[in-house]
Amino acid sequence: MLDYSAMRKVQGAIFLVVLACGPLAVLGSAQTSRTPAATAVSRAEQGVQLAQRGACERALPLLAGSLPHLTDKQLRYTAAMARARCGMSLHRMTDAVEALALLNRDFSDNPQVLYFTTHSFSELADLSAQKLVMTQPDSAQAMELQAEAMASHGKVEDAIRIYHQILEKHPDTPGIHYRLGRLLLDGAKTDAAKEAARKEFEEELKIVPDSAATEFMLGDLAWEAQNLPEAIKHFSLATQDDVGFAESFLGLGVALNAAGKYAQAVPSLEKYVKSVPDDPAGHYQLAIAYARTGRKQDADKQMALQRELNQKEQQQKYRTKDPN
Repeated sequence: MLDYSAMRKVQGAIFLVVLACGPLAVLGSAQTSRTPAATAVSRAEQGVQLAQRGACERALPLLAGSLPHLTDKQLRYTAAMARARCGMSLHRMTDAVEALALLNRDFSDNPQVLYFTTHSFSELADLSAQKLVMTQPDSAQAMELQAEAMASHGKVEDAIRIYHQILEKHPDTPGIHYRLGRLLLDGAKTDAAKEAARKEFEEELKIVPDSAATEFMLGDLAWEAQNLPEAIKHFSLATQDDVGFAESFLGLGVALNAAGKYAQAVPSLEKYVKSVPDDPAGHYQLAIAYARTGRKQDADKQMALQRELNQKEQQQKYRTKDPN
């Protein structure tokens, strides 16, 4: 389902379309708002029939204008699907996204809606990517797309080369140093690669000082190097930069436990298990922190949860290997 920020973007796009069309568009909108329910039904049915015959240019205005006034659930679904399909066939993003938003709001559990949404947004993404590369080939964003495509096909060296080109042309582009660091870590886990990645993450923080993901990666590298003070510092900053980044709370709790700071570890680990209750590691680490701070009953409860979750994981693996 589209989130509210995506919906606001769609609404902004609709407003720009109205401005571009001029007074006639505004007049048409006003007339639509006064359309009686019976007329809306007639226009929707006509629009659906036209869409079924492939006359999408004529169908879309009828469908767009009538949909807000339809109360019959089945007709509302049929008209919205027709508008979405026509919008996709004509590459009318506003029509497609508006209709998909309605469908995912009012028919969120419909398998056809979910199936069509998956393919539609994938196609819209491809269309946007093609337009970006064709119209702004030298932009940082177009080059990022190329690098991401290279990386996804295993051409890591080519991706790294493109990222470096981006930094040469657009040195302050957010996210590039971070992506370089991740690519370096995805390769051979050598000390040289880890050091090169660390430098990239530090450069990223100069551009985006409040990047929780970057702080987390620096914390993880420090943890692997058994540099507990550095790990605690970076994990702590990650939790401050993004309170919704659950993994940073686990990382901080683990590092604090390892440093013997059990009382300080408890709040972070409690937040983690609340956010990710199905991860045995969180319950295990919280059990340690509880036990070392004298909370034996709480520690026993967390250990019991950890064992239960581990058993579920083992059972799931067994069922996956032997479905019969």
